[in-house]
Amino acid sequence: MQEQILILDFGSQYTQLIARRLRELNVYCEIHPYNKIPKITSDIKGVILSGSPHSVREENPPKPDLSNIKGKMPLLGVCYGAQYLAHFFGGEVGKSNSREYGRAHLQFVDSKNKLFNNIFEGSQVWMSHGDTILKTPSNYKIIASTHDVKVAGYQIEGEDTYAIQFHPEVYHSTDGQQLLKNFVYDICKCSGNWTPASFIETTISDLKNQIGDDKVILGLSGGVDSSVAAVLLHKAIGANLHCIFVDNGLLRKDEFNSVLDSYKHMGLNVKGVDAKNEFYSALKGVSDPEQKRKIIGKVFIDVFDKESKLDKEAKWLGQGTIYPDVIESVSVKGPSATIKSHHNVGGLPDFMKLQVVEPLRSLFKDEVRRVGRALEIDDNILNRHPFPGPGLAIRILGDITEQKVKILQEVDAIFINGLKSHDLYNTVWQAGAILLNAQSVGVMGDERTYENVVALRAVSSTDGMTADWVHLPYEFLAKMSNEIINKVRGVNRVVYDISSKPPATIEWE
Repeated sequence: MQEQILILDFGSQYTQLIARRLRELNVYCEIHPYNKIPKITSDIKGVILSGSPHSVREENPPKPDLSNIKGKMPLLGVCYGAQYLAHFFGGEVGKSNSREYGRAHLQFVDSKNKLFNNIFEGSQVWMSHGDTILKTPSNYKIIASTHDVKVAGYQIEGEDTYAIQFHPEVYHSTDGQQLLKNFVYDICKCSGNWTPASFIETTISDLKNQIGDDKVILGLSGGVDSSVAAVLLHKAIGANLHCIFVDNGLLRKDEFNSVLDSYKHMGLNVKGVDAKNEFYSALKGVSDPEQKRKIIGKVFIDVFDKESKLDKEAKWLGQGTIYPDVIESVSVKGPSATIKSHHNVGGLPDFMKLQVVEPLRSLFKDEVRRVGRALEIDDNILNRHPFPGPGLAIRILGDITEQKVKILQEVDAIFINGLKSHDLYNTVWQAGAILLNAQSVGVMGDERTYENVVALRAVSSTDGMTADWVHLPYEFLAKMSNEIINKVRGVNRVVYDISSKPPATIEWE
């Protein structure tokens, strides 16, 4: 069994960062909602309680059942987690007298404590809380303080239970990674052996046991996730993997043929399916982005159902689902507002009679790329920018028509090829163009025009959970604007999106 750290999520914007930092230490971890704690098994070496936008002083604050955890295995409370372990076990949390947000420095550190090994006074930490611990129970030993926060860290005597009122997972906490390393290595006794090679070995073995001699149908997109998933499955079951690449009419320009060509040398059994008309027909007149996603997901299901019936022996549907898809589709505290649904999360309708296999559902995007390199997949595939499952449908604001798709394909091709020719493509994590549901007045020659507006988007990111807009050179943007307006009939204005995630999302829909 793979050793792991369990992270209980209370809704903090930083929870995913905790997981990222632990995995950088080659320690596998999983995030679970605080109210859906999995069974505590021997492979779980420790537990971390995340921060939260909630307060322990609320009428109904998030309260996890720690009866099988606290005092029985290593436990680290971060921010809300620290306040929870103080407030509900004999201490007191109240409103802070001063704003405890931003940078602070440790004025006292118990450097003999395992959690603060090799961390010293003056170390910068990042605070982000409006409450503070006013009083700790008698058996809680303070192990760190700042100028304004006396209880910046504590340990419960006689237990491997620790807590801190700052965020070690953010880069602003300069020794944060050292603290997490101390927790997982020295306190939880993790071996740090979770590497791409070990993931591949374990995953292939698990796939063989899970699938046996059954046949699997996998939908390829040409992107990183589905390609890596396909190679893993191919190594596990060989010729029993049947790959399908669907032309949904929402791909990039000339993408259908170029993707099929890229797979020829990989030994995969790939079939191309032209389903453009089915998608266009189903999307006709639909403008709501969530409805578009659901329609596209349904038509994909219909196409796969039709293809699977051609192979009577197929029992599984392979998917390239990755961890951010899973995290964003799980609610922390009951029903919550949907940011956007993921078409490859949530299973299949009963009529398909196919089970789902998702070899990458535990990985972040950058981890998928590292696994792909270990599998020796071509860099042209691994370095390809992420592309949304619903394709250009969610980059066309408003209803979908074949003419709009063709306009956006031309704009997108100019932008992406421009990034490549100017050696900017690999400095960007994801880029694309958006066709706005708006027209603007322009002048071409001596004539007045009233045509479409397109937005260009380029972001930098590690795994898509957060992203910042890329400061592309003005000269490059000017050249792209001129080229798009001059070459793409129907566009007379180009804008550049300078929004980050959060508060915006990477895609507009």
